[in-house]
Amino acid sequence: RVSVRHRAMRELKVTHQNYAWGALGSSSVRDLARANAARHGDGLSATADADSVPFAELWAGTHPSGMSHIAPDDDAQSQTLLSYVQSNAERALGAACVEKFGKDVPFLMKVLSVRGALSIQAHPDKALAARLHAQNPGAYKDSNHKPEMAVAIGDFEALSGFVHAKTLAERLQRTPELASVVGDERCQAFIDCVSDDAKSDTERIRQAFKDVFRAIMTANDDVVRDATRALATRLKSAEPTSLDDAEAVYVRLIEQYPDDVGALCAFILNHINLRPGEGIYMAANEPHAYLFGECVEVMATSDNVVRAGLTPKFRDVDVLCDMLTYELGAPTILAGDVIDACTKRYVPPFDEFALDVVSCAPGAALGVPARVGPSIWLISRGSATFNGTPVRPGAVVFVENQEPVNIIVDDDDDGDGFHAYACAPNV
Repeated sequence: RVSVRHRAMRELKVTHQNYAWGALGSSSVRDLARANAARHGDGLSATADADSVPFAELWAGTHPSGMSHIAPDDDAQSQTLLSYVQSNAERALGAACVEKFGKDVPFLMKVLSVRGALSIQAHPDKALAARLHAQNPGAYKDSNHKPEMAVAIGDFEALSGFVHAKTLAERLQRTPELASVVGDERCQAFIDCVSDDAKSDTERIRQAFKDVFRAIMTANDDVVRDATRALATRLKSAEPTSLDDAEAVYVRLIEQYPDDVGALCAFILNHINLRPGEGIYMAANEPHAYLFGECVEVMATSDNVVRAGLTPKFRDVDVLCDMLTYELGAPTILAGDVIDACTKRYVPPFDEFALDVVSCAPGAALGVPARVGPSIWLISRGSATFNGTPVRPGAVVFVENQEPVNIIVDDDDDGDGFHAYACAPNV
């Protein structure tokens, strides 16, 4: 009998999500979803692939809301990725990964194409996630935390983290409509607190900031409606070039979500503009909202989201206001660490994931050393052989623990070369 060596890489059939905020027409998510489906003989129907259908997210991982499947071959039948790694945990995940994270892929990898703003949201830590899942499993699907990181594909906009206290104090003084939602007494107390304390990270200022944020997010619907409409009317009547950054973002948000208190977060959260290849990470209990553009997003395997604005979905305002850390100031912008001539690595302060962005010229060869734990590769541009298997855009590959990767880019590539994203545990 001839012994057949186990294949340590598997192609994945992945899923996509058609959330309302997704891009219409051509987009990274639509193009990759279409290519992945075709690669596995399951093209999207004309109805599912229409220009009027929003393509929001492509998922690669083991979360039940978007489970990936192992493509069948000579030594493996079609099955869920979760079933595969649970049946082959020591080999596929590795002992160190199993010990630390259990018999599961510890990360979820996504591509996002954002046309309209996502909700004002934060993700719970492990203790809160377990409590929320037990209390309301319909809204909170799992008991895991969800730290995450986004790396921009093109220009990408987000709101992330609270502005400095001094910035908010100035905006309250300049924006009477915002101050009216906070209330005169609480607004003045915050301004006085900021004036009294030179440092913006004192516990007193954080508590005052929390009081302001809670007052806004829990304000009476009529108060919010009157204030947001008055503010929109005033800003839209001004010369567009006269608006500051927060005002311009507010106008866009209130057009997308009329009368929504979440639009006021334009004045409270940092407005971040990422260039291609720049990234940000969001720890548990930090507020954020993506506004526009495309990114690759990696996170712990969870879909827990606590929302409070800019959404028709379930809002858990009291939980959100209580869970936040109220750290003030702009987030760290990641540029990626150079690993070799083809690879940049984005390393957040979380154990579950790190992201490699791999770009190779036509004809190039790249040897990727073995990694601890599994990795998932998503090919976004170019054609190559990947450990001997031909790959093109839309191919998604699961690579097992301690398996090196050898990439040879086709010589007759169209000139843009080969581009891929690879996620692995940060251990």
